[in-house]
Amino acid sequence: MSGIPGSGCPGRLLILDDEEAVGRTLGFIAEEIGFEVRACTRPAEFFATLDAWEPTHIAIDLVMPEMDGIEAMRLLAERGCQASIIITSGVGSRVLDSARRTATEQGLKAVNAISKPFSRELLRRLLSGGHPHSGTRLTTAGAQHVDAFVITEEQLRSGLEQQQLQLAYQPKIDCGSGALAGFEALVRWAPTPALLILPDQFVPLAESSGLIKLLTEQVCEQALRWFAQSFAAPTALTLSINFSAKNLADMHLAEWISDLCRQHGVDPAQVILELTETSAMDDPVKSLALLTRLRMQGFQLSIDDFGTGFSSLVQLVRLPFSELKVDKSFVMTALESHEARTVIKSIVDLGKSLGLRVTAEGVEEAATLDYITSVGCDFAQGYFISEPLSGRDAAAWAAAAKG
Repeated sequence: MSGIPGSGCPGRLLILDDEEAVGRTLGFIAEEIGFEVRACTRPAEFFATLDAWEPTHIAIDLVMPEMDGIEAMRLLAERGCQASIIITSGVGSRVLDSARRTATEQGLKAVNAISKPFSRELLRRLLSGGHPHSGTRLTTAGAQHVDAFVITEEQLRSGLEQQQLQLAYQPKIDCGSGALAGFEALVRWAPTPALLILPDQFVPLAESSGLIKLLTEQVCEQALRWFAQSFAAPTALTLSINFSAKNLADMHLAEWISDLCRQHGVDPAQVILELTETSAMDDPVKSLALLTRLRMQGFQLSIDDFGTGFSSLVQLVRLPFSELKVDKSFVMTALESHEARTVIKSIVDLGKSLGLRVTAEGVEEAATLDYITSVGCDFAQGYFISEPLSGRDAAAWAAAAKG
């Protein structure tokens, strides 16, 4: 949660709800934890306040007479709104879930949905905890993660040439035992010591500009070097590295990363290469050849963000994956959404039936970890377990977990 830099206020909440009583109730709860609050009953007033006040959080009712919440969120997305969004309504949970996904797919950040009448504690938790993957987050080093940052191809090329990429490592645990199972390497771009740019801001540019190969090489080199230096071989820990769909066009990739593993003394079986569901299924014929070669070299393969694309089960069976990762949009809403829990269990059951391990990402509460464990999920990662850590802190975290 970003809050208001330089002030003691945790944030500003702007409410759009045609029922004044609901707006007052939301406002009272937010003010209890220190928020500044403004409530509007009409869209014109809401958007005028939005432009002048710049809220950090927005609560929107779905069903309103002048403008429904879906249209309001579409307009927010067009304006590039970076506030955390809370959707409120008395409609059924399936409609709420659909509204949340619609808002997320339009580019809005930190979208949550709660049913009326809502729990005071749930609203306090959403406002207090926010969404740890969006907005501005201060790191332990004092740098800021920025979600909205306009960059050019020349800036990115210069950043790569100057080796400005930094990796953070998020622990992944075994659900059954709680033991550390491995780490996922997450890339950030640090053009200055005080600024970290998140990958969704520069990876698409790297893909479209032809810089993705250089970016991937730097990520792999840095991650494998850290892994080899931090954990003496042999080790049961794994290292996950994200790959772009554009990497699947490089038929020399399997040999290149195999050679890199040999240079660092890392067994390819310890390396999990993650591809999004959409990228893996985009050209399954081309993907099959390269992914098969990678598996032949010993690498593990994971479908990331599973459940957000439109996979054919036939293609899923044909491609040689070893792991499914349940998308965090389901995991983070599991406690409030019956539909999300149903999707998670279905993905776990599908993975088990195909002999695949299943990892849930986005685990942010103990109860969520308990649930995914109860349905048979193998591994978990998320802020409840640990936020992404620097290389030094990740190695220390691993040592503490072992001891």
